[in-house]
This record gives sequence, C-alpha cells and structure tokens, in this order.
Amino acid sequence: MSGAQARLSQVKDILTFNKTATTIPFDPDCTKFPNRKDVPRRADAPRDAAWVWGEDDQVISSSFSCSAPLTSDQLGRINLLTPTRVKAASAEIKTGETISLKCALAPRIWLPWANCNSLPLTEPGTPCFHRETFKHEIKDLAEGKAFDDLYTLNTQSGTQWDGFRHVSNLATGTFYNNTHAADIIGPEANLKDSVHHWNGHGGLVGRGVLLDYLAYADKKGVQYDSFIDHRIPYEELYLCGKDQGIDIRPQAQGGDIKIGDILFIRSGFVVKYHEVKSSEEWAKVALRPHAIGPDDQQRWAGVAQEEKMLDWLHDCYFAAVAGDSPSFEAWPSNRVLSP
Repeated sequence: MSGAQARLSQVKDILTFNKTATTIPFDPDCTKFPNRKDVPRRADAPRDAAWVWGEDDQVISSSFSCSAPLTSDQLGRINLLTPTRVKAASAEIKTGETISLKCALAPRIWLPWANCNSLPLTEPGTPCFHRETFKHEIKDLAEGKAFDDLYTLNTQSGTQWDGFRHVSNLATGTFYNNTHAADIIGPEANLKDSVHHWNGHGGLVGRGVLLDYLAYADKKGVQYDSFIDHRIPYEELYLCGKDQGIDIRPQAQGGDIKIGDILFIRSGFVVKYHEVKSSEEWAKVALRPHAIGPDDQQRWAGVAQEEKMLDWLHDCYFAAVAGDSPSFEAWPSNRVLSP
C-alpha cells in the first residue's frame, strides 16, 4: 500500500470508526484487513504467503494464560481470536449445548446402523496415507486397584488439527513464517511454530460457521463419492450457504462471515466411512498407494484448489478451517508447485 493510500485509509477509519491493517505486523484488533491481492509481502516469504503477524513473538502481552503473546509468529490467524471477538461470539450462544468433533473412545463396531458425526481415536482402524495405527493399553499398577493408560498415537491418524510444522511450502521447503526443517529435527531443533503455542493463547475458542455441503448436495441431487477427489468449488459453497440462510461472503463485502470465525465444512467422509461393511473393505481404500503429486491414489473429496476459493478463504480472515475428510482440500492437489 502506498503512502497516499495509507493516509486515505486513515481518514476513512476516522470517519467510519474502523481500524484498518495496512502495515506488517498487523494488529489483531483491527476491524478491516486487506484482500488477498493487496496484502503486503515480506521479501523472505514464498509467493502467496501471508506472513503478516510479525517475525518474532515479542510484541504485546496477552490477557490469556501463560503470558502468551497476543500477536506472534507462532499463531498465524489464531491471533484473530482476541478477547473481544471471543466475548462477542459467546453472545450468540442460544441453548448452551456442546457438540464434540469426535465420538467417544471406543472400538469400531462394523454394523450397518453404526454411525456418528466424527470418529474416536481408534478410528480409522487403518489410517489413511499409510500412517501408524492408534494403540491403547491399560497398565495394572496395583493388582486391580490402580491403573494407568498408555497411548501410542500418530496425531495425523485420525481427528486432529494440522500444525504449522506439518507440511511446508513444497516448492521452497519453507514452513510458516520462515521456519525450516532444521527448526523441527536435528541438533538445532526448537519449538518454533509448535502447536503448544496455541494452548498458551487460550486454545481455539470462537464463533463457528458450519457449511453442510453433503446435506445440500443430497437436497439438490448432486451425486459424488467422498472417497474420490470430488472438488467443491466456491460457487457451490456459496449456494450451499445460501440454502442454509448464510451469505458466506466476508462482512466487508456485505456477507455474514466475521473476522476470526472458525469454518467447518461437512463433505461426507464420515457418513461414507460408516457405510463400509468391514475392516478389510476399509483397508483396501485406506491403503491405496500414496505419493506426492497428481498421481497419488489416496483420493478424497474437499474444497477445490482454485483462485476464487483462495480469495474467499483469505479474505474472510477465518481463524481456522476444518472438515470431516482426511484432507480439507480435495486430494491430491491439481495445482502446479512453484516458488
């Protein structure tokens, strides 16, 4: 943004009682943020990387626990979950009911009527992408009078949040905010971008927005297989939201999405999973050959890799996004890797 544009933005802010983010580091308490095409870029960032919260975490002390920084390179868009926004979200609570994103920890029962909206730690019994299976053991400490629980878990084998150290920008090998493999493994390994920083900030607490694409598709007669890379375009999500009474455009563009909202998209993986008749049948799906690139045979439904989708996900300023499929985006990617 040029100096003249920045001054014009300041004048508009005064007249409209807004606070616009114009320079890095962004203040999470701003009420207006730039669209994807207008975001200032850091010289050390890969193309399209929105590293806007600062290079270090020594900025402003937070009112949250553990003296966590309010704006920090450890949090990304989680910075948007400010006390003001969390409090505003709580005002929208109607019934006080809570819904877990997981079912209870229990073995899989292969019955045609067994169903739930998510999966326990033990599921899938054969994880996707050839990952290790979950193991739970009970250790007897005092002959039936005291017990410990022992868990062996690949956090990617079931329901989980992806951290910033999970997958890099593949073209450059760079993780979020200029983190590298040497920060994660090896003699110089450290806790940069570790997910424990999220807990220090207070966890992920905010206003959730659910787009039930599966229900919309069923209603409109759209047939697809969630075990195949069905790509859900922005236009379909827009119509899905409209059918639910939600304008999925950001508030800045006249829609209902607020800065810091947490997005959930239901594309139907869990329903399809519970239709599988046996563990052997599921294993045939889960153990399909896996390789990085368009020839990957691990194929799952999700949002389309398209410019409109990227613009929408960016410009809404979601704090986080989640889905019910092994990958949030349709897998494998159909985009060409480039720096």
